[in-house]
Amino acid sequence: MAASETELMLQGYGLTTAEIFYRMPDYKNVLNTFVWQEYDLAPDHPKLFGFIEFWQDRIEGPLHSVRFTHRKMIAPGEWRSVVGELSYH
Repeated sequence: MAASETELMLQGYGLTTAEIFYRMPDYKNVLNTFVWQEYDLAPDHPKLFGFIEFWQDRIEGPLHSVRFTHRKMIAPGEWRSVVGELSYH
């Protein structure tokens, strides 16, 4: 069973967004972009580099460049349990 996004964030994962620039196979002068997002571990980024390896092995469009950012949404010390909820109309 896959872990929820909250569980991943508590384990140290952060949201990694990559903008991938690649050339069209038939039109080498045309650059396209592809946006990829996944929860990944910094600084090694195993999922991002795995996806780039997959791209180079299986997709015909050669990579031009990759620009990415990584953001930890919460840290283990920032999370707290809430016991109750109060709703106000």
